[in-house]
Amino acid sequence: MSKELINIRFLDGNEKEFSRGITLKGIAESISSSLKKKAIAGRVNGELYDLQRNINEDAQIEIFTLDSLEGLEIMRHTTAHILAQAVKRIYKKVQLGVGPVIEDGFYYDMDLPESINSSNLVHIESEMKKIIKENHPIERIEVTREQANKIFSEMNDHLKLELLNDIPEHATVTIYKQGEFLDLCRGPHLPSTGLIKSFKLMKVSGAYWRGNSENQMLQRIYGVAFPAQKELNEYLTFLEEAAKRDHRKLGNELELFMFSEEAPGMPFYLAKGQIVKNELEKFLRSVQEKHNYDEVRTPFMMNQELWEKSGHWDHYKDNMYFSEVDKTKFALKPMNCPGHMLIFKNKLHSYRDLPIRMGEFGQVHRHEFSGALNGLLRVRTFCQDDAHIFITPEQIESEIKSVIELVDYVYNTFGFEYDIELSTRPEDSMGEDHLWEIAESSLENVLKNLGFAYKVNEGDGAFYGPKIDFHIKDALKRSHQCATIQLDFQLPEKFDLNYVNEKNEKQRPVVIHRAIFGSLDRFFGILIEHFGGAFPTWLAPVQVKVIPVSIQAHHEYAQQIKESLQESGFRVEVDGRNQKLGYKIREAQVAKVPYILVLGDKELENNSVNVRKYGEEKSETVELEQFINNLSIEIKNKTI
Repeated sequence: MSKELINIRFLDGNEKEFSRGITLKGIAESISSSLKKKAIAGRVNGELYDLQRNINEDAQIEIFTLDSLEGLEIMRHTTAHILAQAVKRIYKKVQLGVGPVIEDGFYYDMDLPESINSSNLVHIESEMKKIIKENHPIERIEVTREQANKIFSEMNDHLKLELLNDIPEHATVTIYKQGEFLDLCRGPHLPSTGLIKSFKLMKVSGAYWRGNSENQMLQRIYGVAFPAQKELNEYLTFLEEAAKRDHRKLGNELELFMFSEEAPGMPFYLAKGQIVKNELEKFLRSVQEKHNYDEVRTPFMMNQELWEKSGHWDHYKDNMYFSEVDKTKFALKPMNCPGHMLIFKNKLHSYRDLPIRMGEFGQVHRHEFSGALNGLLRVRTFCQDDAHIFITPEQIESEIKSVIELVDYVYNTFGFEYDIELSTRPEDSMGEDHLWEIAESSLENVLKNLGFAYKVNEGDGAFYGPKIDFHIKDALKRSHQCATIQLDFQLPEKFDLNYVNEKNEKQRPVVIHRAIFGSLDRFFGILIEHFGGAFPTWLAPVQVKVIPVSIQAHHEYAQQIKESLQESGFRVEVDGRNQKLGYKIREAQVAKVPYILVLGDKELENNSVNVRKYGEEKSETVELEQFINNLSIEIKNKTI
């Protein structure tokens, strides 16, 4: 091959020779005029490249358009630079920190000469639109660290100078230029500012420089950006719907739970919320009973020696709460597994006893930073639907299969779709290599044999074993990691667990750690948002609201209906207030009660009820017995 030619390999396996110094733009043009118009950047030998950057060696390439995930991130990164340029035009003495891409958008941290708030964002957005309209070419410039220091010293930008100090002295530094604006950045970026189609600045908040609370506080401006206005509009509509479904807002309105400064991050369940929580436990308890789980209870607090033995002390002590009793250090349990190991060890087991499925609705405590707390979704104490299954090595795959089928049944009951992720050995793991290999291959075999699609998440397993995680999708298609199945050869070793095998020899069991809801509290929060507070009838705190048309004429009949419904096992209330009928119906609808029964003269005469189902405009009059039968079937089938 001529020294003036280089070999370019495409992802589809095709190869082609180009002149040395060719750009991704030139390659795109050689493929098609359509790709030339759509191309924005690419990847060369695994490294992200700007469209105009020269390629001087043989390479495998990939070209990105805005339709790709990489292209979308590059577009958002460029929008962050446009934000910084606009702010610098408006606030001359601003110093710029960093402006990374985040989910759906970007932010930029800045040291501004004055405090700004959401009202300032309209002015900044207007200036950004001017920069986009000006359509500045975006140029990548390579300089030495010394040259970069000189540039940002002249700009008096101490934040950029601090970032430069982290770069090796003789390294090449990249600066991006668009119009009058310069920024320190690895890139890549769009070819020009005019390619930005739709964006919106969302909010302003405080942020410590470089995430360190000992550093100065900067102002952080958040924004979102999309390839088209339609997608931006859809996203803003999604945010409106998410705000309506916010479990913290609905939890307060529906009187489900509360928080108090006396116990930060620790939920208080009000009467109606406790009903839902009890129903969730009752449902899962009944499912586990059918799968031969034994329910146990372990202490909330156990001594430090136990946590050292289990390995949690070395891997988890920063997230634990401690106390001292009788000169002995104790810890509130962050997990239930060590207690279950002690229960297994309390008795000698035969291989005929296995599998032993041990479940617990155990209250655990884990320290979370105050800034990370988020209603029920991130708390400091929660109920974990934990189970540990003690098995022989030969039972691994069959038992994991059974657990996956159980998870599938539970999630289908709530109407959840889900994705599966297989997480492999982390860096801070414990145990022998061959045991990890057995564990990982066992989990993978089951997923393959069951025909489940899954993604491998390298290095994200638990410190004692690999795991399968289930990510459920709520009504707004947001993903939440809930169920987990973890295979463990380590804790049986640490706790010296044994069973007697068929040769009358002692042998180590294998342990499957399993949770389905994960955190019962977090799952409750997800359900509130998934259903928008309008729970299916079997979960609803109040299933039926009885409303007499006249307090005087129909109150006694309303009480009779209530008693009949309660005898059939339903949760029912009578609204006997002296208020207008329309007002009481609206209040019941706001409370999202599944069924409203309106009782007037006609219903009293015919021993019937006028039924209004939540979310439906029409009502119908039916005999009480028919209503009870229909409701019983709906609750029994757990209809969504």
